[in-house]
Amino acid sequence: MKLFKINYLKNLSLLLLLVFSLTGCESESTRPNIIFIMTDDHANSAISAYGSKITSTPNIDRLANEGMRFENSFCTNAICGPSRAVLLTGKYSHLNGQINNGVVFDSTQQTFPKLLQQAGYQTAMIGKWHLRSQPTGFDYWNVLPGQGSYYNPDFIEMGQRKRLEGYVTDLTTDIALNWLQQRDQEKPFCLLLHHKAPHRNWMPGPKHTRMFEGEEIPLPDTYFDTYEKRLAAQTQEMRIDRHAYPGSDLKLPLSLNSNPDSLREDQLFWKSEYARMTGEQQQAWDAVYRPRNEAFVQANLTGRALAEAKYQRYVKDYLRCIASVDDNIGRVLDYLDEAGLSENTIVVYTSDQGFYLGEHGWFDKRFMYEPSLKMPLIVRYPGNIQAASSSNQMALNLDFAPTFLDYAGVDIPTDIQGRSLKHLLSGNAPADWRQSIYYHYYEFPATHMVKRHYGVRTDRYKLIRFYYDIDSWEFFDLEKDPEEIHNLYDDPAYSEVINELKTELTKLRKEYQDSDTDKYMPQAPVLVSHLAQKKPVALEHPPAAKYNGGGANALTDGNRAPDRIYYGSDYRLWQGFEADDLIATIDLGKNTAIRSISAGFLQHVRDWIFLPVSIEFSASEDGQSFQPIGNIENQIPQRKKGAFRESFTLENLSTTARYIRVHARNLKTCPDWHPGAGGKTWIFADEIVVK
Repeated sequence: MKLFKINYLKNLSLLLLLVFSLTGCESESTRPNIIFIMTDDHANSAISAYGSKITSTPNIDRLANEGMRFENSFCTNAICGPSRAVLLTGKYSHLNGQINNGVVFDSTQQTFPKLLQQAGYQTAMIGKWHLRSQPTGFDYWNVLPGQGSYYNPDFIEMGQRKRLEGYVTDLTTDIALNWLQQRDQEKPFCLLLHHKAPHRNWMPGPKHTRMFEGEEIPLPDTYFDTYEKRLAAQTQEMRIDRHAYPGSDLKLPLSLNSNPDSLREDQLFWKSEYARMTGEQQQAWDAVYRPRNEAFVQANLTGRALAEAKYQRYVKDYLRCIASVDDNIGRVLDYLDEAGLSENTIVVYTSDQGFYLGEHGWFDKRFMYEPSLKMPLIVRYPGNIQAASSSNQMALNLDFAPTFLDYAGVDIPTDIQGRSLKHLLSGNAPADWRQSIYYHYYEFPATHMVKRHYGVRTDRYKLIRFYYDIDSWEFFDLEKDPEEIHNLYDDPAYSEVINELKTELTKLRKEYQDSDTDKYMPQAPVLVSHLAQKKPVALEHPPAAKYNGGGANALTDGNRAPDRIYYGSDYRLWQGFEADDLIATIDLGKNTAIRSISAGFLQHVRDWIFLPVSIEFSASEDGQSFQPIGNIENQIPQRKKGAFRESFTLENLSTTARYIRVHARNLKTCPDWHPGAGGKTWIFADEIVVK
């Protein structure tokens, strides 16, 4: 009887093993672990595995030497939040809803970490999240609020916020390694290790502040680009020599910032970041940067020499941040070796998009030009991916989600728009692999003022359409013009190719369900007819030049801002007052019976824009003696998030007057809980409606 039981159990075991083999199911021990390392704004030109001429990245190179490097990896929307939403969902921005950085990510939707979690994987998200909602689909998460800080950053661990002393790249890795050591070793894992670096404002870690001392980094050939026949490039605000903040970006004395529009933000940002440092950290920082700054000031550079010197300040700090990233990738790879995990762990290195390292004179990203469209992608999986291999096939950040699911043996949902890279990684490109990629950028008007645009890229050509407040096309032959200097859209020699690309662009937009350009446009102004319409307005304090709404009479032009406000909305309908009250007097032309007065204002706390503390309305028949007719105290919480419009209205009036005065009191300074505590606040005023 005992022998029968043993044989029965053996046969049952063999039967179960056969069933698992036939059904393709893998055991927990054979399903691969996944470590998805992503940096923020890492350009291919700053990775030696991609042939960088300006820096060395030995640990990233190690991954490339032991895995596959993609030569044509692209993002679908080159900006932080949208790129992260795409990689989580495998869907374009217009479907996952994250069109720009101001949108709150809908964390209830399907993501690949949730699907892996449901399939038995342990999941963790550590580092930069930047989606404004709480991470979901993770057994453990510990993320930076917003962009995070380089020194002594705050982390939010499972909902609890705490400040850690140290450098952010080191700390992020410390947390990740600690989680790996404490995980449940009976389950496969998926770790998203997402670094802040090398995102703006490029503060190097203490180990690397003296790198490149005395060296000259080669200036890009296009640094002094004149943007001929490229209208959108002519109006951007991302020039290193003009738009980088001297203090917070270039680590120069704040006194060198001569731009009144940017000085406030430059001061507040740098002071808040410097104040995070301990006394010892500040002392070490000053020992390096003060002598550099003294030499910079003494040089008294102007013109071309000043522009070139600013490039050196920018690019060296950027590369110093990369050096810390590379060091910490080495720590992770060493841990995998020591723990015996290397053979069964897929390690991916990428960035949320590319970045400009002086090409066209720029920093930042956004444009569909190559430096920001292309992103690094290196994948290592020993025994499954050939070492030191490369692929020229077109990959998208849209493909990450289905790739991870495919390797984990999880069914890929049909609504995911990307394709698994597994066949490419095994060296077997499918015959029907994509021959073109689609791109769409939405965040305008906003920081850096890069126009809205969409386009198509093939292996040789690129066609871009800029829209909304312009209608402009650009076409480039990347084989003959890899730096994208010559817009050949009007060249008759390329007319046939351009028509083919337009057909392909239409096809891709239909395929990806992005044919409705108007869906995410800023709403048109609301037309309002009222007694004060077109009447002259006198302002006691002028609005800021950058936010003057087209002049004082914009307050009575009949165009009211729409109710739907979001990051990227058009603020040209608004009048902005920094630290000043709005005191506006409207001349109705004659004594008029008035039943109601309404004034609209904006609140967007993240941009230091607060609703007025109170609004006082008064009236006069002669323009000299004003009598109060009502006062409204603001009851909206100052901490209320998002951008929204609020109207303050007096109704059921029985007033006769020729002149109406609206006095909106500015908060003046940001409260203690605000990141810009002590800084000047703004009032943004909209249409004043009199009926």
